[in-house]
Amino acid sequence: MAEQYVNGKTLIGEIVTRYPEAIEILLSIGMHCLGCPASRSESLEEACMVHGIPAEQVIDAINEKIAENK
Repeated sequence: MAEQYVNGKTLIGEIVTRYPEAIEILLSIGMHCLGCPASRSESLEEACMVHGIPAEQVIDAINEKIAENK
């Protein structure tokens, strides 16, 4: 398993700022409002719930993408 850089409680704003390589994944699953103020303070788990996407799959994909770039 890849290292845990983000989890369900990690804020979207933090992910976008610290791990820009994750933006591609977020956009590909329909999270197109990454820059809006509300989304920046929303947790990854909350954002996945709003979009009807299983959070664990997104968390795993983002952590794998980040690990590839380390």
